[in-house]
Amino acid sequence: MRITIVFLILLGLSLARVHQTRLRRKDSLHKVLARAGKWDEYRETRNKLRSDRSLFAAGYPQMVNDWEDVEYVGNITIGTPGQRFEVVLDTGSANLWIPDATCGSRPTDTSCATKHQFDASKSSTYVAKTDGHTFSITYGTGAVKGFFGQDTVRFGTAESDLTVPKCTFGQATQIDEFLRDSVEDGILGLAFQSLAHDNVKPPFIEAVDQKLVGLPLFTVWLGHVGLEDNVPGGGLFTWGAVDKVNCGPVIAYEPLSQASYFQFKLKGVSSGGWSDNKGWQARPFVVVSDTGTSFIGAPTYIVEKVAAIVGGKYDPTTDWHMVDCGVKIPDLNLIIGSQTYTIDYTNLILQLSEAECGLNLGAFEGNGFGPQWILGDPFIRQYCNIYDDSVRKELVRAGQWEEYMVTKSQLRADRSSVGSGYPQKVNDYYDFEYVVNITIETPEQFFEVTGSANLWVPDTTCNGGA
Repeated sequence: MRITIVFLILLGLSLARVHQTRLRRKDSLHKVLARAGKWDEYRETRNKLRSDRSLFAAGYPQMVNDWEDVEYVGNITIGTPGQRFEVVLDTGSANLWIPDATCGSRPTDTSCATKHQFDASKSSTYVAKTDGHTFSITYGTGAVKGFFGQDTVRFGTAESDLTVPKCTFGQATQIDEFLRDSVEDGILGLAFQSLAHDNVKPPFIEAVDQKLVGLPLFTVWLGHVGLEDNVPGGGLFTWGAVDKVNCGPVIAYEPLSQASYFQFKLKGVSSGGWSDNKGWQARPFVVVSDTGTSFIGAPTYIVEKVAAIVGGKYDPTTDWHMVDCGVKIPDLNLIIGSQTYTIDYTNLILQLSEAECGLNLGAFEGNGFGPQWILGDPFIRQYCNIYDDSVRKELVRAGQWEEYMVTKSQLRADRSSVGSGYPQKVNDYYDFEYVVNITIETPEQFFEVTGSANLWVPDTTCNGGA
């Protein structure tokens, strides 16, 4: 059973039905092409596309994912009756898009030929968007373009699965051919709305707003399946609850540095006898937890240092540092918050075949903005990740924020309420997102607290001022 990390606070809401989406693990396009000896050719073409900056001019850039390294996918349905799609469940983006029935309508366009396509005319719950908004989302190897519609999205294919009416989603009419084999049918983005193109509300946030889940969070557990390809049981997304079957006790709540990606700070790294954290306390690296990436992405100098420690030799035909499959390499240790997270060799080794193995660590540069590290599948396989939300957002979504602010202002206006007290001028606590557990007394009494300069907890005589 795996220990668990929480990104943001666990909220004490009533527990509703638990919904889960099972994942299928498949070999990434990167791995398939490397085995076939075609990765070098692919990478050369990809880099030419990237050097053409006009590709990015009109699109909405997604800086994390190229999709050539995706390995876990799940099923959803859209519409009534449901039309089935296999998608990447991705915490590194925030839009849901799938191919529309009009995708690939040009005689020479085969980019959607192998994909399931959404036919709005066959859904009784479909609502066309009349505002004329279109989308263009640019990835590292091309763009996806189309228009928005609204319909019911089911996180799975069974009637009992999480079903969310009135979701806005992208209907792709054009998918660059270079992306044809890089993704399945489409992408289900799970990051924050601020990251979404056209500020479209992501489907899971829609589920939270409609109170269809017990908690505004989801848990991700990814399993080990070795060299098996295209197999079910590769992992599990649990919507609105903590996965207590596959995941162990929570070891940390980690604050997010920005509500766009699930983004936080890395304070140091070590492997074998080497460590690097000089200056990181003042300027820690920005990292993201990303279910849409099959490796750990790090700055080039760190990848090269770790590869040298484990005896890896760079192979340009695969773009990996190759290592001996039979050698137990040193662990990779990451300092996040007050915890050190250890990624062992079972997750650091990428097995291409029985005789070929690579280091599951790839060079990733933030280019001066955005994330500088990507903690992809190896990190999530080692530690269950819980992606959570905050109190303030719940009040806003419930339509109670304005009422709360009026009441707060009235209390502040009554200066007698603070006249004899010791004022704390910084914290209102409606925006707190991070808590820790403590105990007081012997035997221990349990409390969950947040921080300022004094410790206080409710006494048994506390009655709310009545």
